[in-house]
Amino acid sequence: MKHPTILDVANEAGVSKSLVSLVMRDSDRVSASSREAVLKAASALGYRPNAAARTMVRRRSYVVGVMVSDLRNPFFADVIDGIDMAVTDAGYRAILTTGNRAPERERLAIATLLEMRVDGLILASPVVGGEFVIDASRTVPTVIVGKAIRASTIDSVTNDDRRGAEMVIDHLVELGHRCIAHIDGGVGAGAGPRRSGYARSMRRHGLEDDIRSMRGGFTEEGGSTGMTDLLAEGARPTAVFVANDLAAIGALDVIDGAGLNVPGDISIVGYDNISLVAGHRLGLTTVDQPRHDMGRMAAGLILEKIEQDRPSASHVVLSPKLIVRESTGPPPL
Repeated sequence: MKHPTILDVANEAGVSKSLVSLVMRDSDRVSASSREAVLKAASALGYRPNAAARTMVRRRSYVVGVMVSDLRNPFFADVIDGIDMAVTDAGYRAILTTGNRAPERERLAIATLLEMRVDGLILASPVVGGEFVIDASRTVPTVIVGKAIRASTIDSVTNDDRRGAEMVIDHLVELGHRCIAHIDGGVGAGAGPRRSGYARSMRRHGLEDDIRSMRGGFTEEGGSTGMTDLLAEGARPTAVFVANDLAAIGALDVIDGAGLNVPGDISIVGYDNISLVAGHRLGLTTVDQPRHDMGRMAAGLILEKIEQDRPSASHVVLSPKLIVRESTGPPPL
């Protein structure tokens, strides 16, 4: 089927091709009546402007590319929502892709967005190497959410993950715990600061001999593996800080399977405060990240870079908040 052209729209509306082009470029040099006639004709014919051609003419696509590391993690749904609302309000569109926590796939996803000539990139918790991201930022404005890369060309919006981890340990120590283990997030964004915050807080409380950090990941499988390894070696911890909520759910499954009780036998704390954990069997104690706000702020930074060509990098660090629920309690006697 032949796609309608600008000439078809012009003939349908009884106007010139140049006037149709002005309407499609949203020019203010067109009268209201002419604009209405052209848009009515375009709708009747099912005409859609050629986005690639329009990008070449305007030298701007009005599209922001968004890559998230894991679409299965509900954390990113709220981040994306914040981004989409902000860019849409500004007259832009967001195109979403993912790398599924794999560096090579993330490189491909970012390269694809650049090939589409997006006006800017927002990368949510990328695991791809910093040099690749820095190279991309030399092509278009780039903002990272959930991970700080100190580069003059990259903006970032992060939670203070180190402080969030310290708040978790402070809470558990106040409950009387000393044998506190950590299941980390592997190579995931934010895993390093949460791991170091855990260790630093344990040392501050005089518990350096009780530091136990197990390799996990920001997935249910990662939490399950980490908890399985913890229960299989050494003395059982009385409390476990898990690197994020999805992994905490995996850890809870292993604890249930071992016939243990939360928090009677083991207290569990997650990170992110995703919607699933407030009512998952029992409410999960966790660290809240203002996910929607993080997305909205990232969109604001990218639009500022695109529209105003701001030369310096901006780094927003948000304060964490501990949400105490039923998964933590005093250690067993």
